[in-house]
Amino acid sequence: MVNMQQNPIISLKNVHKSFGGVSVLNGVDFVLQKGSVHALVGQNGAGKSTMMKILTGVYTCDSGAIYIDGSKVKMNSYSDAVSHGISLIFQELSLIPTLTVAENIFLNREILEGPFLDKKSMERKAHELLQSLDIDVDVHSRVEDLDVGVCQMIEIAKALSVNAKVLILDEPTASLSEKETAHLFTLINSLKQRGVSMIYISHRMAEIFKICDTITVLRNGSIVTTKPTRDYSLTGLIEDMIGRKTAALTTADEELASKCTGRPLMTVEHLNCGSRLKDVSFELREGEVLGLAGLMGSGRTEVVESLFGLNKDASGQVTINGQPYEIKGVRHAIDSGLALIPEDRRREGLVLMHSVEGNLIVPIFDKLKRGLLLENKKVADIAERSISDMAIKTHSRKTPAFNLSGGNQQKIVVGKWLNSAPSVLLLDEPTAGVDVGSKREIIDKVRDFVGENRAAIFISSDILELISACDRFIVFYDGKVTATYDRSEITEEVLQYAIQNEC
Repeated sequence: MVNMQQNPIISLKNVHKSFGGVSVLNGVDFVLQKGSVHALVGQNGAGKSTMMKILTGVYTCDSGAIYIDGSKVKMNSYSDAVSHGISLIFQELSLIPTLTVAENIFLNREILEGPFLDKKSMERKAHELLQSLDIDVDVHSRVEDLDVGVCQMIEIAKALSVNAKVLILDEPTASLSEKETAHLFTLINSLKQRGVSMIYISHRMAEIFKICDTITVLRNGSIVTTKPTRDYSLTGLIEDMIGRKTAALTTADEELASKCTGRPLMTVEHLNCGSRLKDVSFELREGEVLGLAGLMGSGRTEVVESLFGLNKDASGQVTINGQPYEIKGVRHAIDSGLALIPEDRRREGLVLMHSVEGNLIVPIFDKLKRGLLLENKKVADIAERSISDMAIKTHSRKTPAFNLSGGNQQKIVVGKWLNSAPSVLLLDEPTAGVDVGSKREIIDKVRDFVGENRAAIFISSDILELISACDRFIVFYDGKVTATYDRSEITEEVLQYAIQNEC
């Protein structure tokens, strides 16, 4: 049982929530202490998002109570939460790109001088606020012209401008560079000193151990435990999250068995893409998972996007199974046996308003038609098989994709492209924002996929994950290939050094 007697700013007591008769939260007790950073962790589908939506008034709980500063409150809308000093910093930033920094900070609460906007006052107050937080940005700048790390800071400043006492940070570093992450952590520590309390949701365990004071584990809609961070080991935390002992991703995955034949399945020669790729050449062997390593902006993503026909200025000589492959568009790439799992699953990998079933059949839609009509029995069979094979947690194949957790959405993206029976699977950060258990499942599916006449290219910023998943590694720096390693040659230290240094 959580200790309620310290100095709680928020308490959830015996909170229950169900959807369509399916229980999502089961008697949740949760306490956030004043001036602390409290991690909320759990696998995708554990109930974290539902819990936060109840706390911010998006959902109302079926039973139970919410207390703020010891007083029972009702949360019927997000504006109720804001009025009580609670702000959610979304993983997908909510700023308006075409507005300036100052206009975003004062959006929907503009300062007026008579019937007119008082832009000078808004800009002055925005500048003072940002300055107080040590955020160096011109308040006249349009948000669309700023780096994502700066936008994250502006989101936080916007929340504090309405006197937020509690910040909920949902995967706040998912799109940040190492430098931007360090700046965010400096800001978080500064806010702690001011008495701001924070709930920190992340699948990046190293961050949690670095920045959080307390960890609560949520599993299958119930609180497993709450402990000071110092009392947890990484292994213990992962085991609490998934409910069993596990072999975490390691640098020496004994179960990894290479199916590589050595036969080149794809050759890439002199691949160029403006200034982003510079004369890149490599081969992809049958039965292997080839890892692309490098910092953000090193050229990794440009390689797979170019091969998939997304970059119009890409050029080079490519063969697949010994046959020339022309880079000329996505449809041609798919017809040639390529499939891409993109980094941004919500914008590029899914049609969120469509059902799980609808998303799973997108690449093979034309093959499931008889005349002008879909063969519904085939569609249903394929969807049910994919849901089972990918272990997608959904109430029904007809459930809209936006109702699923991030990890289950990603399983849909992987599953739909596996349904197209590709020869080459291209994966760009396929486990970003995904829990530990789902990471393992996705990697296992990739390993199961490769074999005779099949191979995969795997991009990840997580070095241990890359080592766990891949047979061979290519390192990129500034759009160029700087090193190539076989699995037998690689260690975490070797790969980290290669990534950080221009060879």
